Amino acid sequence: MAMYAISGVVLIFRKTDFLKKEVVIEKKLETNIAANNLGKALNRKGFKVDKEEGDLVYFKDGNYNKSTGVATFTEKRLPFVMEKMTKIHKATSKDPLFFLNIFFGASLLFFVISAFWMFRPDTPIFKKGIYFTLAGLILTLILVFL
Repeated sequence: MAMYAISGVVLIFRKTDFLKKEVVIEKKLETNIAANNLGKALNRKGFKVDKEEGDLVYFKDGNYNKSTGVATFTEKRLPFVMEKMTKIHKATSKDPLFFLNIFFGASLLFFVISAFWMFRPDTPIFKKGIYFTLAGLILTLILVFL
């Protein structure tokens, strides 16, 4: 649970440089890729060519040499362990261990529901728990619809 909690908090800051470090990447691509296809070849979202000078194509944080096919650019990445934790947190059905995420989510849901059977319904603490549950439900609805 700690891994999901930590990676979830880090994901909140995914559009910032929080905890990220610059990594220089050098990729060997095909030669003479057209500037409008370069972003797809590099698998970069929001790709835009800044300028072209001879065989060099310049883009944000890097360049591509048409004659050699070498693209050099910098990316900001999380530290290795945090990147792996975040990848697990964002798993999809295409990931090999996605069923573990489903099991974990179902387990958490079980814990939430089974908590209602921890106390007898006629006790004051059960009634207080119902009030907290209703407050949490209302807060959740507010957060979802804002």
